[in-house]
Amino acid sequence: MASAIPTAMERPHFIGIGGAGMSGIAKILAQRGAEVAGSDAKESATAEALRALGATVHIGHAAGHLADDATCVVVSSAIRADNPELTRAAELSVPVVHRSDALASLMGGLRAIAVAGTHGKTTTTSMLAVALTELGLDPTYAIGGDLEGPGTNARHGEGDIFVAEADESDRSFQKYDPEVAIVLNVELDHHANYASMDEIYDSFETFVGKVRPGGTLVISADQPGAVELTQRVRDLSSLNVVTYGESGTADVRVHKVTPRGLTSEVTVVLNGKFLTFTVSVPGRHYAHNAVAALAAGVALGIPAHNLASALGKYTGVKRRLQLKGEAKGVQVIDSYAHHPTEMTADLEAMRGAAADARLLVVFQPHLFSRTQELGKEMGQALALADLSVVLDIYPAREDPVPGVTSELIIDAARAAGATVTAVHDKETVPDVVAGMAAPGDLVLTMGAGDVTDLGPAILARLSN
Repeated sequence: MASAIPTAMERPHFIGIGGAGMSGIAKILAQRGAEVAGSDAKESATAEALRALGATVHIGHAAGHLADDATCVVVSSAIRADNPELTRAAELSVPVVHRSDALASLMGGLRAIAVAGTHGKTTTTSMLAVALTELGLDPTYAIGGDLEGPGTNARHGEGDIFVAEADESDRSFQKYDPEVAIVLNVELDHHANYASMDEIYDSFETFVGKVRPGGTLVISADQPGAVELTQRVRDLSSLNVVTYGESGTADVRVHKVTPRGLTSEVTVVLNGKFLTFTVSVPGRHYAHNAVAALAAGVALGIPAHNLASALGKYTGVKRRLQLKGEAKGVQVIDSYAHHPTEMTADLEAMRGAAADARLLVVFQPHLFSRTQELGKEMGQALALADLSVVLDIYPAREDPVPGVTSELIIDAARAAGATVTAVHDKETVPDVVAGMAAPGDLVLTMGAGDVTDLGPAILARLSN
């Protein structure tokens, strides 16, 4: 078993403690007994949850928030060099630890499963966390989103398994040495950090090369990028490779995915035997995530039939096709999808769930760099909807790029046959959607930014 608190993390200070990745690490440390403190830009439910665990959370960033006796300062790649708390850390000679190094230290001594690749890391990690908990294995987990059931993105467990979402966006996943690595796919994304597919393949090869001797890589047999990576790492003598998917060559073959409203029934062929289980989210993409989770658990020695049954207890992650409610016969669902592949997968899943109903999408592009590189593909994905509303780009950590606006997406969507309305004032979206929607329609809010806040507002406007 791992030690309760890694060396030098007894009194950590997190800059940006409310972030999905940062808050998970902070929660685990607090549950292990560390004196956790940190700061975030604004109040949130996450900040309150951390306080409930005994953490000190400051709102806003100021040098005085960093305690003189802090043993380290934890940062993510999003923290700018001129942050006043980071400057103060240098003055006090307090060690600065990247989020990935902190997470790696928490995994020490445990049987780690690291989930990487595009797209579905959060969902796949969550499925494993729920299933392993259901089986009484009491895992520790750190996820990039809040589970629908427990309502948290992280938990310290007493078992010997650690399930973690491994972020490839800034190469930080190279810090981990898991017993099992999952790679869902390899695609060109995170354009601010990778200049080419060759750089991305090199990064994933490094990640896979860190799998512990005798460990397992679980990887898609269907996605071209994953297939290419498999060919590149096949010769690693200490690595077991298990492929999954619909390909006839897959070690765990997806035989059939049967839609059942907002759920799916999945049948796989594993070791020559058929196994059927339920996935409580719609769409083929999420069914494949569940099969990846199944293969990873089997690689740890968990009986497949037990794991399949436990996977059926997964009820979703916030922002991953999360039903926000229904008003006047209109269902409002929220999606975190922001890359064209994710968008297409979620739109196809909702199209299948909608049957003959109309699908209306409110899409907020995420990052100028991503829009610049993939705006055309985003627009083409929106053609799967009956009607689309496109907002201005959510900048997150980036500064504007001249000439890069939502019009790149809107033009591509219209060229692909989509009916699109551009809305520059987010506050007017509920009125716009209420004017479009009719009983029986599905409304999907989509994007990685604050578009998620619109779901309740749309429901309230529809009710009125």
